[in-house]
Order: sequence, then C-alpha cells, then structure tokens
Amino acid sequence: MRAIWTGAITFGLVNVPVKLYSATEDHDLDLHQVHDEDGGRIRYQRRCEVCGEVIPYEHIDRAYVEDEETVVLTREELAALPAERSREISVVEFVPSEQVDPILFERSYYLAPAGKSSKAYVLLRRTLEKTDRTAIVQFALRQKTRLAALRVRGDVLLVQTLLWADEVREAAFPALEERVRISAKEMQLSAALVKSFSSDFSPEDFRDEYQEELRTLVQAKLEEGEALDTEATFGKDGEDGDGAGAEVIDLMEALRQSVQRSRAAKGRSRKGRSGTAKPRARKKKAAG
Repeated sequence: MRAIWTGAITFGLVNVPVKLYSATEDHDLDLHQVHDEDGGRIRYQRRCEVCGEVIPYEHIDRAYVEDEETVVLTREELAALPAERSREISVVEFVPSEQVDPILFERSYYLAPAGKSSKAYVLLRRTLEKTDRTAIVQFALRQKTRLAALRVRGDVLLVQTLLWADEVREAAFPALEERVRISAKEMQLSAALVKSFSSDFSPEDFRDEYQEELRTLVQAKLEEGEALDTEATFGKDGEDGDGAGAEVIDLMEALRQSVQRSRAAKGRSRKGRSGTAKPRARKKKAAG
C-alpha cells in the first residue's frame, strides 16, 4: 500500500507520527460509455468556453462565482491555506464509542506508525481499547477539513471520516406518524423469525453477486459475441424465485411461513455440515 498522507496525531503535548493509507478498495468492473450503433467510445473533454480549446488538467484552476463575478484560485493559493498546510490530526475530544452514529461514517483509512518508535502509537491504541472511547479528530485532506472518528480495529488505528451534522437528512415520513397496533402474537412470531436467522457476522461469507454476474456476462460476450443468449447464461426471470415477489396479504401467515422455512433451511444446513443426524445423537448420549 502507498501512504496518501503523512502527519501526526496530536492531543495535549502528545505527538504520534502516523502515515495514512486507504483502508478499502474497489473491485467493480470499470464500464465505459459507448455509442450503441458503432461501439465508439464516448469521452468527456475539458473544453474552455472562451477559447474553445481542450485544456489539460495541469492548466486547470478552481474558481468561485458570486454575483456574476468570478474569483480564480490557483493551486499555489489553495496550498497556502493554513489548514491545507497542516499535517496534524488534532484530537478534539474522546467520546464513548456508542455515541458515534454509524450513519455519519464516510471513508475509512488505516493509520500506521511513522516514527522510529511505535510506543506512542501502541499506547494510544491500548488506551482507546481500555477506556472504550473513540477520538473525534479534525484534519485537512484533499482541500477539505475533515471531521473523523479515530478508533481501534484489531492492532491498527483506524480513522473514519464523518459527515457533518447538516449533511444527514432528517427522516420525516408521514407513514411513521400513524399509530400502529402490534399484537403480542405478531411480536412473538417476529422475534422467533429474528432468532431463526441469528448468527455471527462474517463479512467473508458474503459476495457481490452483481459483479460476479457482470464478469460472467463479459466473459460470455468475449466468447460468443453478439450471439450471446442471456437466458441460456443466466436462466429466465423468476426461475430461482419461490414466490418472494408475491404480494403479502396476511402478515401473521407470512411470519409463520417465514419462521418455518428458516428453521427448515437451518436444519438442512446443520445436517449437511455434520453429514447425518445420527453422530450428533450418539455424541449427545455419550455426554449424558
């Protein structure tokens, strides 16, 4: 990995030299836009409205327009801003971790020790772990002041940029203002359904099915060209369904059937993992 930023975490008189690395990466296929008639690539050009020429990126500055007056800001002027020159991740406060709403999380970055000694880094990490606190920090990255949460992930410090409070929309939906009566039986069945789906979360158990199908489609097109039969490749719509798209009329009946299906599926899964049910029975008898 290549560091995209180098600086230091600061709080009080403590200074922790760190390097910033992107913690996530995109594996999606990169699709281009083309003309549907001849397959020609559609490209976007940075064309100047005054001279009409296509302008290379190195000759493009930023500008702000107010009351029809344009203020041009050069790269040198933007780089001279004090916040942009700062290489500090300043700790504003340490808050209980549960107080940071996940809806605020934006991008994730790893922080690695950058100095000769990692003692200050390890001390901060262990302190956050022991106190169950998250550090709210501020720093400048890519011409923006970032508010972020600094927390622990395994043996690494992780900084996650946060949305500003006014960037989160209020959830005001008329349907939620209506009074809804939930019976005890409905609540019981709903809880049973949740229990039947209960498990420990393992991200590696999940995959991006759309990207897998997209890669299959691209490979099929490479092999078969325009003669591709998508039905032969993927099957007809609805072949894999079992009525999931049907309208739900009776909530109670839907809950009952869902619980039964989930329990049956979990039973088949357990049987498949253990081979047969008999060895489990003998093991239980031996334990008794």
